Formats: sequence, structure tokens, C-alpha cells
Amino acid sequence: MLGCRSLPPSKPASEFTPQEASGALIYQQKCARCHYPNSTHPLNGPGLQALTKLPAMPSGAPPTDERLTAVTLHGRQMMPATPLDDQQMQDLLAYLHTL
Repeated sequence: MLGCRSLPPSKPASEFTPQEASGALIYQQKCARCHYPNSTHPLNGPGLQALTKLPAMPSGAPPTDERLTAVTLHGRQMMPATPLDDQQMQDLLAYLHTL
């Protein structure tokens, strides 16, 4: 169970690269209403703390950049598709890796 494990801490915002900072803004605009960034507890969707550091996402799939991109752009089950251009998606992935 995720709540019982100690997860690695998120990178402090003060240390973000420009790409990670851009991704954080995209996250706030497009993702934060449904996903907590620094918790594994669900909001409307699963919490995303340490998402890219875990062996599997809540769906059981590995959290590869390709899988995260597909789920983000095309949606999955209750999650709606989130239209982003290539640069926005790369920035968002950079941010997700800081969680």
C-alpha cells in the first residue's frame, strides 16, 4: 500500500529548471483540480507524489514518459483527454519527474 511506504521527497520549486517551472504552471492549469502533486491521496484522480519513481501507476502500468503522455493526451477511464502541444507535454513531463 502506498500510504505505508516512505516516498522520496519532491524537488523544491526553488530548484526547478525553467522547463520544470513551465511544467508546474501547466500542471496547475490542467491537472491540479483532479490530482494532488505532493500526496498519494486521491482528489478526483490519484495523487501523483513520486509517480515517476514508482514501479507502476495506480492502473498497474509502468510510469514511462510514453505512458504518461498517452494517458494525458488521450485520457483513460474517468480522466478526460488534455490537449497539449509537444512543448507543453515535454514541460509537464519534466515537472512530473520532480514530484
